[in-house]
Amino acid sequence: MLTITDQLSCQLELPEPARRIVSLVPSQTELLHDLGLESEVVGITKFCVHPEQWFHSKTRVGGTKKVHLDRVEDLQPDLVIGNKEENIKEEVEEIKKLAPVYISDVSTLEQAIDMITAVGAMTNTEHNAGELITAIKHGFNDLEQYVKNTAVKRIEPHLLSEHVPIRTAYLIWQEPLMAVGSNTFIDDMLQRCGLQNIFAAQERYPMITVDQLSKDKCDLVFLSTEPYPFSNEHVAELQAQLPGSTVMLVDGQMFSWYGSRLVKASTYFKSLLEQINTKPLN
Repeated sequence: MLTITDQLSCQLELPEPARRIVSLVPSQTELLHDLGLESEVVGITKFCVHPEQWFHSKTRVGGTKKVHLDRVEDLQPDLVIGNKEENIKEEVEEIKKLAPVYISDVSTLEQAIDMITAVGAMTNTEHNAGELITAIKHGFNDLEQYVKNTAVKRIEPHLLSEHVPIRTAYLIWQEPLMAVGSNTFIDDMLQRCGLQNIFAAQERYPMITVDQLSKDKCDLVFLSTEPYPFSNEHVAELQAQLPGSTVMLVDGQMFSWYGSRLVKASTYFKSLLEQINTKPLN
């Protein structure tokens, strides 16, 4: 018997490693694949786009916010994997009547690593999970050294020797405009990039205005490709409204997916920071 405590401090018991898994979270679905699982994953959501072959072949049980309980029941899972932020509590409680449920709650890199460790234990893929974690830690250690040695800063024209951290906003939604605040995984990633989140004093995902970005003297504005699908057209539109800031489109999966994509994320962040360092900020 395997006893696991999830990240909401709830215990679940598995008589043996999971053989029929339903994943309700895109980043954790990708993790299951990269741990070497295949037939063991029997159900995913319509937003689980990676790996692509699973998106086209696995049974879809609905979305992250609207799970079809009858489909989950039909799949007879022995483990369901969800997330506090991405799934609805009431639906999770109903799913718990059908199968053991592991709920992650990830707002830091350390919590992501803890989740990967637990998923490895529940699926008998501890070795692969350990290799992933080693690669993730190595990548983020490299990123930390890069940030220390090549700090992403702007130079005040009147104080050429003074370096000031780049004041950054990360936007996730349009109408209403929403940004990333503290106690979020994206905020942790911004910090690891050496960027100053101007909305860190507010928790979660505050609604904001363009005027705020201007008044707060935001140097850098990131428009994320998800959950709202910002595009280069939105970048041009906002850049026109914020001539004093630099507006950039960034890969939302790299900033917000807390599974095996973290192996790629640190390299992406270094490339992004190099791009910022080689272009003058407005």
